[in-house]
Parts: sequence; C-alpha cells; structure tokens
Amino acid sequence: MSDYLRNFLANDWQPESGRVTNLLDPITGESIARVGGPADNLDVGFTFARTRGASALQAMTYGQRAAMLGDISKVLQSNRDAYYDISLTNSGTTKADSAVDIEGATFTLGYYAKIGAALGDAKTLLDGSAAVLSKDLLFQSQHILSPIRGVALFINAFNFPAWGLWEKAAPALLSGVPVIIKPATATAWLTHRMVADVIASGILPAGALSIVCGSSAGLLDALQPFDVVSFTGSADTAAIIRSHPAIARHSVRANIEADSLNSSMLGVDSAPGTAAFDLYVNELVREMTTKSGQRCTAIRRALVPANYFDAVAEAVAAKLAAVSVGNPRNADVRMGSLVSREQFDSVQAGIARLASEATVLYDGSTQALIDADPAIAACATPTLLGVRDADHAALVHDHEVFGPVSTLLSYRDTEHALSLAHRGLGSLVASVFSADSAWMAQVGRELAGTHGRVHMVSPDVGKTQTGHGNVMPASIHGGPGRAGGGEELGGLRALGFYHRRTALQGSSVTLQHLAPTAADWNI
Repeated sequence: MSDYLRNFLANDWQPESGRVTNLLDPITGESIARVGGPADNLDVGFTFARTRGASALQAMTYGQRAAMLGDISKVLQSNRDAYYDISLTNSGTTKADSAVDIEGATFTLGYYAKIGAALGDAKTLLDGSAAVLSKDLLFQSQHILSPIRGVALFINAFNFPAWGLWEKAAPALLSGVPVIIKPATATAWLTHRMVADVIASGILPAGALSIVCGSSAGLLDALQPFDVVSFTGSADTAAIIRSHPAIARHSVRANIEADSLNSSMLGVDSAPGTAAFDLYVNELVREMTTKSGQRCTAIRRALVPANYFDAVAEAVAAKLAAVSVGNPRNADVRMGSLVSREQFDSVQAGIARLASEATVLYDGSTQALIDADPAIAACATPTLLGVRDADHAALVHDHEVFGPVSTLLSYRDTEHALSLAHRGLGSLVASVFSADSAWMAQVGRELAGTHGRVHMVSPDVGKTQTGHGNVMPASIHGGPGRAGGGEELGGLRALGFYHRRTALQGSSVTLQHLAPTAADWNI
C-alpha cells in the first residue's frame, strides 16, 4: 500500500482521515502515496507553534539558530538518495532536474547558516544608528527589528517541493519564527519526507516546524494578527488569499509570488555567430526544458531583433530536436514529464490558445516518447512559437503556459524591446544578452522598475553566470504587478518579512543597554 502523508501539528503526527486523495506517478499513472482531507485541530496546532515553538526559537541567539540550519542541511544531505527517488516518482523529473530542487534546498540552507552565523550572540537587530531628538542630545530614537510574535504559514506550488520549502523556512527559522508548511498536494511527498526527517532528527524545538498535506481548508481561518503568510502559485488563488477575511481583519502580512511572463532580450550587437548569440540560444533552450519548463522564472517571451528572428528560430529548433523526452528512469531521457496529467492538459490547451495568434516554429509533438505511453504519461514535448508583429499580439503578453513553451517576439529597436518587456505587467526576471556592457546597463536600469531581477549576460561571464531562471539566495526573488508584488531571499533582506520594526525612544544611557545583545542590521 502506498505511503500515507500524515499531518504534523502540535508536535504530533495526526491519524489518517476519512477522505483520501491518491498521488500518481506522472509517467505510469500508478498510485504512489495518499493524502487526507482537512486537518484536525488547526487552532491547537497554530497555538502550539505560536507559543511553544516561537518561545523556544526566540530564546536562542541568531547564531544558535543559524547553527540549526547547518544541521538541517546535513540531515537532508544524508538522505538525498531517497529524495531523488521520490522526486523521480512523484514529479517525473530527471536526476539533473531533481538536483535543481534538492541541491538548491540544501545550498540555500547552508547559505543562511553561514550569513546567520555572522549575527553571533545577538537577540536583537539594530536598524541604523540612533537619531537625536533633543537639543541636549540625550533623548534619542533607536529603531530595532524584533521577530514577529506569530507563525509563518507557507502555501507552496507544485514545481519545487524541496527548495520551495527551505528557501522560505531558512530565513524564517533564522529569524526565530515557527513554520507551518502546506505543500501543493500533487507533489507533497518530497516535502513531507524532508519534514519528517528533520523532525525525527530532533534538531528543532517542538512547534518550530509543522506540515499540513492534502486539503488547505481552514488554514487561512486560523491566522491571527501577528502571523504572516507566504504564497507561491496562481494569481487567481493569490486574489482569494488577499481578500480572505482573516487577512483583511487582522492585517496579516502576506507575501505573494504569482504568474510571471518573464522575458529574455538578445542585443542588437549579437548577430548569429557571435558568442552572445550562442549564449542566448543555449539559455532559451535550457529554460524551456529544465524541469519541463515548470519554473516560475522560465523564459516565456524571447525578444530578438527582427533581422535575427529566423536565425534564432532555426538555432533553437535544432537544439530542441535533440532533446529526448520520456521516462526519466531511462538514462537516455533528457527531459521528463509534467507533474500530472491535469497539468499536461492545461499546457496543451495553453499552446492551442497561444497558437491562435502565433506561428508554431517548432512542434515537438512529432517526437516519440521514450519508455512512456503518450496516453498515460504527462510528458509534454517542447514547443517554440513565434510572433513577428509583437505589438498586435495580446495573448502572449497575458497568458502563461506553465510548461516547455516559449514564444519568439521580434523587436525593431531598444525602445520597442523595452516596451514589449514591460507588457508583462511585472515579472520575476528578465535577462539580457549582449557584448555591449554600456547598452546592457542602460537596459537593466530601464527594466528594473517592472522586474524583481535583471540578469545580464556578456561573453566574459558566459561560463560563470548562474542562469536566467536560477534563484540565488544572495539576490531577491519576487516581482511587482502581475508577479505578485512579493519579495523573498536577498541575503539578510529576507529576514525583514519575519521581523517588526519598532522605534525605541529614551535616554542614550537607556538605549546603550541594547548593545550587548544586538547586532547591526546590515543589508
């Protein structure tokens, strides 16, 4: 019988519930795990985390909590073989694509363990220097940052069951805030196994880490004024979260990452045969095929000079034709499946919708799948679309197809390219490829207002650049407008979401007593 993914609340594993949902292998369609219905006693679980979990975490120093993150990373590393097996079975990913998720999780934990250690024995963060409020200089104001007196509820997407948990949990736990995770049901197995391993290790105090699999019913109702919620998923669900009575009534702080029509721009200097042109083509293919295009940061709109349109299309199509798709258990397969047959149907419908105003430049559906039944497996082959008159296209700037799909858009000049990028109405990331560093800097400044990150690649960093779609913990992740308006990571900046800023006013003699247990808030 497949594993049942039990909820963990109030430091206890809950029994199986009456309602059960089967998780399916996206290649074979076989049942691999089961999750239940609504969790029992959510109020008790949240209260336990707010009291026992928060008290234990906030009794520690930042340095002590950073050390716990390092220990968690070691636990995950010791179990990585099991995680790769689960990722393949539950998400249909190749080993390389599973590594993006699993190794990305441990890398992020290690990163926050390292920078958190620099905060040492501090229990309070000072936000800047004291401001003088009186003529005799004695009465002053010192801003401090204190951990929130609540829980952090994470409602995550299906595409990153490992990294999606730990990129949020690492800064939360470092801040001293207990975590309650609600993974996407379809791929909850990996998240559940990681949480179970960390709980079994005894590294974290009781109440610091909880998980609810299956139904999300009642989760938002359980939120209180000092809690925070972080959501990654669709814009439609994000709108429901923002308007939920508990969030509106209690002013619960919400961080949202939603849909994103990310773009990548090829410079006018980057003609076919140049290093920048080759880098651009390679990056576009990588973004289309990594995790079968199921990344919030994937390139959806590829902006190219009009006179290079055909050359880019031919180069990308040639590389896509060499991508083998099918069962990731076969060593010859380079790209696995989508996470479910439901997602497969959504991608096919999305392609048909975009094709109503775009031309299909490469149709991977003629490729035969390797060791996979096309009637059962959720394998979507790559599709490259193209629009030469991008000004009059509407759907490509409005509808995201969450799979191995991208659309080439031709532009006339720099101003035109920027206007097309801005039509995404706010994106997580845009990338620019060119050997003209001055031009790239100009474009980067122009794109900054509508993007959370601008990734600029010149030939001198071609081998060391971290990738358009790869989210690095030292840089912020999030974006304005359509992308949700949220912000995560970015080094110590991530801790800001889990702290409250307060002005302490008093004598400089009083305020100096903060110093022995405080560290400067240096971001």
